[in-house]
Amino acid sequence: MSNVQGVVVKVSGPLVVARGLENARMYEMVRVGEGRLFGEIIEIRSGDCSIQVYEETEGIGPGQPVFRTEEALSVELGPGLIRSIYDGVQRPLDKLHASFGEYIVRGAESPALDRSVQWDFVPVAKVGDTVSHGDILGEVDESKLVSHKIMVPYGVEGKVSRIAPVTGNVDTVVAVIDTPKGPVDISMVQRWPVRKPRPVAKKMPPVQPMTTGQRVLDMFFPLTQGGTACVPGPFGSGKTVVQHQLAKWANAQIVVYVGCGERGNEMTDVLQEFPALIDPKTGEPLMERTVLIANTSNMPVAAREASVFTGITIAEYFRDMGYSVALMADSTSRWAEAMREMSGRLEEMPGEEGYPAYLSSRIASFYERAGNVICKGSDERNGTLSIIGAVSPPGGDFSEPVVQATLRVVKVFWGLDDKLAFARHFPAINWLTSYSLYQEVVDALANEKLQQPWKENRSQAMSILQREAELDELVRLVGMDALPQSDRLLLQAAKMIREDFLHQNAFDDRDTYTSMEKQFKMLDLILTYFNEARPALEAGALLNSLLSLKVLEDIARAKLIEENALHQFDAIKDKLTREIAALPR
Repeated sequence: MSNVQGVVVKVSGPLVVARGLENARMYEMVRVGEGRLFGEIIEIRSGDCSIQVYEETEGIGPGQPVFRTEEALSVELGPGLIRSIYDGVQRPLDKLHASFGEYIVRGAESPALDRSVQWDFVPVAKVGDTVSHGDILGEVDESKLVSHKIMVPYGVEGKVSRIAPVTGNVDTVVAVIDTPKGPVDISMVQRWPVRKPRPVAKKMPPVQPMTTGQRVLDMFFPLTQGGTACVPGPFGSGKTVVQHQLAKWANAQIVVYVGCGERGNEMTDVLQEFPALIDPKTGEPLMERTVLIANTSNMPVAAREASVFTGITIAEYFRDMGYSVALMADSTSRWAEAMREMSGRLEEMPGEEGYPAYLSSRIASFYERAGNVICKGSDERNGTLSIIGAVSPPGGDFSEPVVQATLRVVKVFWGLDDKLAFARHFPAINWLTSYSLYQEVVDALANEKLQQPWKENRSQAMSILQREAELDELVRLVGMDALPQSDRLLLQAAKMIREDFLHQNAFDDRDTYTSMEKQFKMLDLILTYFNEARPALEAGALLNSLLSLKVLEDIARAKLIEENALHQFDAIKDKLTREIAALPR
C-alpha cells in the first residue's frame, strides 16, 4: 500500500471523486474511506480521480481518505481456482460466508486462493533448463479432472537453478530461476491485471467444432472451439438452461461460469445445481472442472464489470495451460447497464438509449479475448477459449444496442424465441433468425468425419423449414386443405423436423445429449421419408396413406434410441422404404 493518499471530494452512488492522488494511473486499484473499500480509477480529469467503487458507498463522504495501491485490479492465478465460487472481485464467497454470515461486510477481505490447502508440486523442468514466459515448470493435481500447470510468470526468463518436488501452499517456492537481473523465486501463484489480455504466441482461426449434443446447435448453428456466440432472449425463454446444457455437454475441458448481475434466485439455482451436476464423460461432479463467479443484481452495480473481466482472465489462464475452455457470461446486458449507470454519473455524453459511446468497443474488447491460440512456451501447446454470452434485451427486442453491439463481434447467433418457449418447444432457438459463420468449416469436418452427406442433409432440412414459414401465412388464410398435395407433404416433413429432431428434452437421460452420428441418422430418417414419399405421391400414391404410415411413430421415437444401439436406425429406414414401396399407386 502506498503512503500517497488523497481525499474524497464527491460521492455519487458507486462513483467517488478523489483529489490529491499524485501520479495515479488509469485502472489503478485504490482503497476508499476508513473502511478501505475496493475501488478502481476509471477517469482522471484535472487532477481529480473518478473511482468506481465495488462496494456500497453508504457512509462515505467528502474529506475521507483514499489510499493508492499502485496496482491494477488483478486476480490470483494458481491451484485452488477449480471448484471455487467467487464474487466479482475474486473474493471466495464460501470463506466470506464462514467469516461474516449471509451478507458480505464492506471492506471484507479474504485471499482468493486458500493458503491452508497443501498441494503436491511435481517438477517437469530440470535444473539447468533455459525457460521463459509460459514454459511449464511442473504440475499439480488440482482436481480429479484437472492437472494444473505451473508456468513461468510473464517477464521472467533465465536458467532454472533450483527445482524439486514440494508439498506446500500456493505461496511455497517451487523453483528458482537465474535471470540477468538476479535470481527469481517462483511460487505456485501469480497475479495478472484483469483488463490486460494474457499474451499468446500466435492466434489461429477456430476450426474444431465445439460439439454440444444439442441438435439444433450442432446441426444448424455450430460453434467452434475458440469461437464466440451470443444467446439473446426475453425472460423465460431458456437462456440459463441452454448455458447449463453447454456447460455439461460441450467438449470443453474447463468451464468458467460468470453470473453477471443476474437475479439472486437464478444465481442460487446455478450455485445449487452446478455442484450437483455430474460430468457425463467422467462420472465426476461437474465442479471438478468448473470455476463459478457470482455477482447478483443486489450486489454493487460497479462490480459487474469487474466480474466479467475476472472471469475472462481466469479462463485465459487455463487456456494458456493448453486446455479448451468455455466461458459462459450470463448476462452481458447487466454489465452494459452498469456501464450506463457509471457513464451517467460521470456526466458523459450518452449514446443510443443512454448507453455510453464506448459500449461497442468495451463489448468487443471482451469477446475478442476468445480464440484458438498457440500458447506462450517452448512446447507450443494449443489452447482454446470459447465465449458464450447471454443477452437479456428488454422485451426481447433484438434491435436494442447491447444485442447489436454484440452481434458485430460474435460469429454465432442463437436467437431465443419466447413464442417457442410458450409452446413448450425447447431449446427455444429460432431456426429462421439464428445463424453461424462457422457453418462451412464444421460442415466440411462433419462430412469428412462421418463419411456422410452432413452438409447436403442440413441444407435440405433448412430449406424445408424456410418453405414451411412461407406457407404458414397461406395456411392461416385458406386452410390446409386448399394447398397442393406436394406442399402438404412438405409441411408434414417440416413438422417432423421440428418435433422429432429440433425439440429436445434436457431432463431425459436419452434425449439430453445426441452424438453427431446419431444426429445425422435422425435427420436422415426424416429426409429419406420426404425424398421417397414425393415420387410416390407423383406416381399416384394417396397423400393420406403417406401421412399415416406406421413407421412414422418409429421415427418420432428414434430420439430415444441409445447411443450404443444406433444400428436400429438402419432397421427403421428399411421398414420406411418397404412401407412406401407397398403403397398402391
